Amino acid sequence: MPGRLAAGLRVAGTSLFAGAVLGGILAAYVTGYQFIHTEQHYLSFGLYGAILGLHLGAQGLFAFLEHRRMRRPGRPLKLARSVALCIAAFQEDPEYLRQCLRSVRRLSCPGLRVVLVVDGNGPSDAYMRDIFHEVLGASDGAASYVWAGNFHAPGPPGEAARAVRHVQALVRRHAYACILQQWGGKREVMYTAFRALGDSVDYVQVCDSDTVLDPACTVEMLRVLEEDPRVGGVGGDVQILNKYDSWISFLSSVRYWMAFNVERACQSYFGCVQCISGPLGMYRNALLQHFLEDWYHQTFLGSKCSFGDDRHLTNRVLSLGYRTKYTARAKCLTETPTRYLRWLNQQTRWSKSYFREWLYNALWFHKHHLWMTYESVVTGFFPFFLIATVIQLFYRGRVWNILLFLLTVQLVGVLKATYACFLRGNAEMIFMSLYSLLYMSSLLPAKMFAIATITKSGWGTSGRKTIVVNFIGLIPVSVWVAVLLGGLAYTAYCQDLFTDTELAFLIAGAGLYACYWVALLALYLAVVARRCSKPQEQYSLAFMEV
Repeated sequence: MPGRLAAGLRVAGTSLFAGAVLGGILAAYVTGYQFIHTEQHYLSFGLYGAILGLHLGAQGLFAFLEHRRMRRPGRPLKLARSVALCIAAFQEDPEYLRQCLRSVRRLSCPGLRVVLVVDGNGPSDAYMRDIFHEVLGASDGAASYVWAGNFHAPGPPGEAARAVRHVQALVRRHAYACILQQWGGKREVMYTAFRALGDSVDYVQVCDSDTVLDPACTVEMLRVLEEDPRVGGVGGDVQILNKYDSWISFLSSVRYWMAFNVERACQSYFGCVQCISGPLGMYRNALLQHFLEDWYHQTFLGSKCSFGDDRHLTNRVLSLGYRTKYTARAKCLTETPTRYLRWLNQQTRWSKSYFREWLYNALWFHKHHLWMTYESVVTGFFPFFLIATVIQLFYRGRVWNILLFLLTVQLVGVLKATYACFLRGNAEMIFMSLYSLLYMSSLLPAKMFAIATITKSGWGTSGRKTIVVNFIGLIPVSVWVAVLLGGLAYTAYCQDLFTDTELAFLIAGAGLYACYWVALLALYLAVVARRCSKPQEQYSLAFMEV
């Protein structure tokens, strides 16, 4: 009874705190309270801006403190625990798969068991098994099996039972195992690896087939789990493999670094990383086996969930009260879309899982540090505040208000990029400020489209062997651009004549905005664009290739 009472009080207290945070932000936004402003309100600084500024400052501070903690030398690690690496593959580019398996072969973790599960068992999928044997098959411990079904479509009862036993025996008896199974989606592939392993190992590492692993990544994640029994899962630093393939992959690379080394590092300081990324993560197998069936059979609004697998795995760990961590000492390289449409579809899929898992995550706020509640409220509702601000400015403001908003967006981007340059020690991070335009023009409408289509399932992006172009992601972007252009035209038409002061601000602001873009684009062309024609330069990490 006292335990239930304490839990009830924590739930009530956390709910009140979340309501207070949201209410405070909403009040600051609606009232528009300003600390200082010019005579005609051409420039001002208010409470809402101060709240967002303090949030970014706190996030940067805790990320810095977590990096200091990660740089401390760890205690000598006794590699007495058993670890399995599970790799999910679907229509993978042959060269990416080779690079992935070669990096697996170089992992510095004695006794590591490797399970590659291919989502597909047809003739067009056989090349992945051939690559598996080409890279890992020299060892006597390598074996493969083409399964006509999978765990949830096993076939006739007699044959099904034999196939399941064979798969489990193959995975548990061989150091390297490859399973080709009936198509069922990424979650089906991951389930096969987890279920076949059962309780035969202590820890399970996850990896995608387009990922190149640092030789020390497994040991570094294992160290985090071994040092603190309260930690149930840990993720590593995911960087971009094809960084210089295009402008979209380059901007993704700086955004990835920011997401992992600032946002997730901050969450890790409080033990509540909300997504352990699929390319590089590790879990306690006892926990994973505990919620495996619930994870696989997850539904949302009556529909079975088939995306957001990694985020839901993390949420399941958090739901049990265990901590989740991030370590920059474990690294990997992974592929990212190089074309705008494929990137847009990927971001839409990720946004769907974010909003869906936000609701699930809210059920466990009371089991973790208040920072998780605070950050979830701020980041979860920020896109809606931003859209409301944009609509209001473009339809009810003045031309100067719109220009000031654009300047503010880029200023915040420059400040975040400057801090990232300091934290990473790499001036290349200054290009992070360019990502703000991509966020405002594309990612923001994609988030709203994700909410509208949140029950639609699928892999979201095509396999990398054959790239399929999907134009549906352009619908929300086109609507958003039309809304903005319409608002700009309406504001310009309705505005009175400019005063001399306003005209001076407009000229100065437009000049400053133009200078920013000219300087950054010139720097991009001089530093980045010329490297895109030299693919050998994209592999900056020592563990990329031998």
